This record gives sequence, structure tokens and C-alpha cells, in this order.
Amino acid sequence: MPDNDPTGLYGLSNLPYGVFTTADAPDHRRIGVRYGDAVVDLGAAATALGSPHAALLTAPTLNPLLAAGRTVWSAVRADLRGWLTERPDELTLLPLSDVTLHLPFEVADYVDFYASEHHATNVGRIFRPDGAPLTPNWKHLPIGYHGRAGTVVVSGTPVVRPQGQRRTPDGPVFGPSQRLDIEAEVGFVVGAPSTLGEPVPQSAFRDHVFGVCLLNDWSARDIQAWEYVPLGPFLGKSFATSVSAWITPLEALDAARCAPPERTHPLLDYLADDTADPGGLDLRITVTLNGTTIAEPPFSAMYWTAPQQLAHMTVNGASLRAGDLFASGTVSGPEPHQRGCLLELTWSGENPVELPDGRRTFLEDGDEVVLTAWAPGPDGSRIGLGEVAGKVCKA
Repeated sequence: MPDNDPTGLYGLSNLPYGVFTTADAPDHRRIGVRYGDAVVDLGAAATALGSPHAALLTAPTLNPLLAAGRTVWSAVRADLRGWLTERPDELTLLPLSDVTLHLPFEVADYVDFYASEHHATNVGRIFRPDGAPLTPNWKHLPIGYHGRAGTVVVSGTPVVRPQGQRRTPDGPVFGPSQRLDIEAEVGFVVGAPSTLGEPVPQSAFRDHVFGVCLLNDWSARDIQAWEYVPLGPFLGKSFATSVSAWITPLEALDAARCAPPERTHPLLDYLADDTADPGGLDLRITVTLNGTTIAEPPFSAMYWTAPQQLAHMTVNGASLRAGDLFASGTVSGPEPHQRGCLLELTWSGENPVELPDGRRTFLEDGDEVVLTAWAPGPDGSRIGLGEVAGKVCKA
């Protein structure tokens, strides 16, 4: 039985969901819940203990559970906490080291936002040194774009250096990206769908969003710079987006809720902050490169909140599907060590990052990036978010 220390990152207050297989049944994907350094076979528990939700919990992905909605999510979580507390000997717990983790849900649509004022300001200063850092619309709406759902991969999946067109003084050339970057982000996993034509207000955020995960939106800055005007990111972003193998339920982050930064511009009604139900989250992220910490971005500094992003994403009537994923955009804070990508950390290559194995402006083949994070939990505990790791492979 794993240690149920209330200060542990994966205790009863957390219980994130994932999908795993074992060596003796490599084709049998099962839903699991992380508890300490073990994995609870949730389908086996639901079947053995007569859960009315056993059919959802014996599926090979989280999607049926996602689609079931908030009432079921809360009931399953309450049952699981009760089983772990009162009937632990009737559960199948497997050592985390003995299982293989998989992408926990089938991604329906993927949307990436640009919600950090610090990140957007830094990028604006890098690319537009003689102009305003922020575009005129930035303080009035959450800027985002639709990404490629089919290349969202689980933590640990190798990332092949992308190839594409990039600009040189002699004209465009084709070849491997020379400015491969990471973006430390937070992803939000949609559960309950919505109806086409009916916007989802901020007040319905908790009815539609199942949980949270760390996310690394790998970026080829040289490919991106040549292609993104006038329509936005495309091949420079679509080759890989890494997500955690564990989805932390939104309910586990109640103690981490916080108010967003002070607003400097009035917001339209559908984006107005609800002071009684703040939309910010206090998540403390750490970025390591080859084992060395290079950044500690604070998610509490994000200007646009996830409820605002969901409201904006659907205000035109766009519908939600179970398995939709939307990401915060690069998380950066006001201090240099809080910048969530190499573009900012090195100021587009002018100030390399110092590592024990040499200096870096952008990623080299063989580099491994790992994102970890924790959030305040109840009674002084901490909630851990599953890590996101990825190693760069040669093109």
C-alpha cells in the first residue's frame, strides 16, 4: 500500500486518471488512477465492487468517462476515495514502474492560446523592437488558433526534429529546423460536449472541463517565422505536442484557485471576471533541460483564464466534443528565470542558457526536456501534475 501522506503529491486529494498496459497484456489498455507510486486498476475495482459506472471505467480510453459529465465524474471520484480509505485490500494496485502509460484520451480538437501577457510582451519586443509589444486586440480577447489533434503525443514519446522551409539571406531553403524550442503550457481536457450554435459561458466551465495536464507545445521557430504571416502557426507547431500521461481532475485543484492579474482594459460581458468564482490557478511549473532547471514559470500570472478561453472559443457557436484539448499558451512570469520557452530565455539566441554540457540557444539532438508542476492542495498539502518529458531525435 502506498504512503497516504497528506503532503504527498499523489495522495487522496489528487487521484489523476490515466491509461496503462502491463507486460503480460500489452494490448489490453485499462483506465488507472495514480495513488502514490502505484496505479489503481479502476476498471477492475469498479467491476469487483459493483460500481454503476463500471462500463465507463472498463473502456480503453477516458473518452466515455469524459462524455458522462460532471455528476458522474464526482460520483466516481467519491467512490474511489471511499474504496482507498475503507476497502483498500479489495483493490488491484500495481507498481508504477511495472506499467506502460499511454495517451489517456482520444484528442478530438486541439486549440492553443496565447494567454501570458509576459510571454506575449517579450515575444513582441523580440520581433517588433520598434513597435508596441502587444497587438491592439490582445487585452480584449484571448488570442488562439486551431492546432493539429493527430500529433498530440503522450509524455516520453521521442520528438523527431521537424524539417521544413526556413528563410535565409539567399532565399528559402528546406531542411531540419535550426531553432527548435519548447513551450511550457497547461492543457485543459474537455469532457461533456455542447450543442452547436450554443455558446458555453464561463459559469459552465466546471460542467464541461474534466481536468488539467501539463503540455509542451514544441515549436520550430525558424519554420514558424517564415510561414505564419498572415494566417498563423502551421508546420512550425504541428509536428508534436506532448501531454502528461495523467489528467488531474479539476475538482482536485479547488485549493489552487486564485484571481487573475489586475485588468488594465474593460472586458466585454462574456469575458468579465467573476470575482466570486475566480478562474485563475496557482500552478508552479519547473522546466528542466538535460536535468538542469532552466525556468520556473508561474501559471497564476496568466492574464487570460481557462474559463475565459472556453467562453471565447465557443462564443461564435462552436461546439465542444469529449476529448477536446485546449492549451494556455506559453506560461511566463515577470522575471527572467520564469520564461517558459527558449526564445524568451535566450532572447532569440542572444543570451545562451548555460548547462553542464555546454551552452544552448535552441535545442540540440539528444536534448531532453521535462516539465513538472505542483499546486496547493487542502490543509497545506501539494497536488502533483504528471510530468511531460520528451527527447529530441535527429531529423
